[in-house]
Amino acid sequence: MPGAGRCPDCGSAELVEDSHYSQSQLVCSDCGCVVTEGVLTTTFSEESNLREITYSRSTGENEQVSRSQQRGLRRVRDLCRVLQLPATFEETAITYYQQAYRHPGIRTARLQKKEVLVGCCVLITCRQHNWPLTMGTICTLLYADLDVFSGTYMQIVKLLGLDVPSLCLADLVKTYCGSFRLFQASPSVPAKYVEDKDKMLSRTLQLVELASETWLVTGRHPLPVITAAAFLAWQSLQPAGRLTCSLARFCKMANVTLPYPAASRLQELVAVLLRMAEQLAWLQVLKLDKRSVVKHIGDLLQHRHMLVRMAFQDGSAGMETQEKEQQRQRQRQRKEEVGGSTSGSLPGKRPASPALLLPPCMLKPPKRSCPTPPISTVTGDENISDSEIEQYLRTPQEVRDFQRAQAASQAAVSVPNPP
Repeated sequence: MPGAGRCPDCGSAELVEDSHYSQSQLVCSDCGCVVTEGVLTTTFSEESNLREITYSRSTGENEQVSRSQQRGLRRVRDLCRVLQLPATFEETAITYYQQAYRHPGIRTARLQKKEVLVGCCVLITCRQHNWPLTMGTICTLLYADLDVFSGTYMQIVKLLGLDVPSLCLADLVKTYCGSFRLFQASPSVPAKYVEDKDKMLSRTLQLVELASETWLVTGRHPLPVITAAAFLAWQSLQPAGRLTCSLARFCKMANVTLPYPAASRLQELVAVLLRMAEQLAWLQVLKLDKRSVVKHIGDLLQHRHMLVRMAFQDGSAGMETQEKEQQRQRQRQRKEEVGGSTSGSLPGKRPASPALLLPPCMLKPPKRSCPTPPISTVTGDENISDSEIEQYLRTPQEVRDFQRAQAASQAAVSVPNPP
């Protein structure tokens, strides 16, 4: 489009506006001379070749993306490429990052939180598309603190009002256990510890499902439960040479970090297996303990649903059953007290009732610290105010005596002292 002014070289008025790398330029169409670059003038002689523009249309106003935001967007793209995510995931994660960055609490946050924001947007995108990715994986890639990451993750979900579904346990087990270095022999893994990947994944999935049915997963981080289930599955496939191996050594050979509560989850899972083993007649004779029950995990998982129903009872139904049983015992005791026991034989012993199927936090609630009451010592010499003394007066004679004493004290105060 021809512009105003003339070319300083040939004097032609055929000046056209050209864009070179998104930068506007005025170029002479006859000789090709670049009359000016950009939309802002640099010298006084160039002002005759340019049109007047407002600052809102200048490059200074259009540059709204800060360096910090540009660096964050680049890191979002790099993280998606490292994880080999589809292109649609990358676009969604960038959109979430831009939306979150507009909030003042994020834009003015510390650099550590902005670095964590990159991983949060990628994790939210993967969760919404049911892509098996754990929070610990992203923290490892970003060298981020898990507590800071989880806090920022919850804040972003709340700020943007996103609906993030929970991660499927089956996909998480396959992804997490697939990274173990136990499926081929190496200098750090002896031959007797190498296991088939498909067998181990199948048994680990069954143990995780058992943990989910017995309230061991609800409200807890899944990785410690999966680690404990994988350890038991690995031991049960060849128990002869693996029962002496500890959980810490197992994680070291698998090249994974041992989660802190994994040992507690292991004890809870073994306790469930022992409860189930008590219901099988051929296992009651063996008197199994925490170590020997691992040898029979295959049999227990084969009859898992029936054994869980026999070993545990539902929480609400169990409470009703206990209340009914307590009422029956009270009625039986009253009858014995009234009529007396006519026969000297003792009643037969009842079999033990199944345990309640409740979350561990309800079976073993944490102990609350009881505040120590303040120690108050009453000596009887404390001062009593006039408003409180009326509460101790009961008879009319006491009221008259109190009024007379008050009048005497006032009269003594009003009389001046003799010289």
